[in-house]
Amino acid sequence: MAKHKEKPDYILLICSGLIILLGFVIFTSVSMARVAVVAEEIGELDLAYFLLRQFLFGVLPGVLVGYLMYKIPLEFIKKIAPVLLLISLGLVAMVFVPGIGISLRGARRWLQLGELSIQPGELLKLTFIIYLASWLSSRKDIKKEKRVFSETLIAFGVVCGLISGLFLLQPDLSTLIVIIATGFVMYATYRTPFLHILAMGFGGAIALTGFIALSPYRLERVKDLLNSGVDTEGISYQAHQAFIAIGSGGLFGLGFGMGHQRYGFLPFAMSDSIFAAYAEEAGFIGSVLLIFLFLVFIWRGLKIATKSKGSFPGLIAVGISFWIFFQAFIHIGSMTGVLPVTGIPLPLISYGRTHFIAELAGLGLLLNISKF
Repeated sequence: MAKHKEKPDYILLICSGLIILLGFVIFTSVSMARVAVVAEEIGELDLAYFLLRQFLFGVLPGVLVGYLMYKIPLEFIKKIAPVLLLISLGLVAMVFVPGIGISLRGARRWLQLGELSIQPGELLKLTFIIYLASWLSSRKDIKKEKRVFSETLIAFGVVCGLISGLFLLQPDLSTLIVIIATGFVMYATYRTPFLHILAMGFGGAIALTGFIALSPYRLERVKDLLNSGVDTEGISYQAHQAFIAIGSGGLFGLGFGMGHQRYGFLPFAMSDSIFAAYAEEAGFIGSVLLIFLFLVFIWRGLKIATKSKGSFPGLIAVGISFWIFFQAFIHIGSMTGVLPVTGIPLPLISYGRTHFIAELAGLGLLLNISKF
């Protein structure tokens, strides 16, 4: 066992803190605008209504859980990995239970617990990383096993198939893509036979094509991307408004609290479209800064992975680093016209209590690994 340094990666910590700080500033702006927009529908609210809820039920518990993950022994986390995965899968399955699961915008992705709602799929992102790292690290001679195909690749496919079924029924293809892509990267980086990587990549591409082709809404999203948003009053509306917001920001931005698109023009400005709202107020320079911080995040995360003592912490570091960066890439890509519009939140910034807690827990675990 390596000597415990008791010192986390300060570059990662500072980088993450800056992302959260920038997120806090833009979220303050868009959340206050949201209060003004909904006032006519549900009555007057305190200007800090959404900001307070995000802090009390997202940031605060996220910091507490993140600190717990920072302090807890990695050996204990590995031991309870299967339990964490089973609990997460059970919660995801519960969204289909009447009276507990709730439907919003045609999808069943949330559980109602009293006055609060949680999105268990966000928790599964982290628990799947922990479980997969535990499982792969236990197969030390993955290339030498005679039954490597049936005992490793097929087993991985079965778990991914179970998760896919649950998310496709909701439906929530965006979250599923993040989970499966993260699992693929972790599997591919751990002494995996090249044929396995080819098989997984080919199978994943076919499955994704099928999921999109069989869903008229998803297919329209892809067609809209290819046609440069011709239906600006219909399927292209969100992308079109995002382009307006980003373009209005110019080089230096309009200034925080000065954006116009946040006042009801940009759909889901606090969550799905928050990067566009940020770009309008922070401009090109501010947007580049935020993207740079996410690049620093994955750089430090992968550096932690390469220096970690043991395959289990190394795989977790790879998984968490890729998860946060890939999700940021999808969100920003969908706002800039690189990818179809999705409902993926911007990590450590977007409104949403469950994803914030899961991401801060992952950050705490990553910092925990960096101490060794």
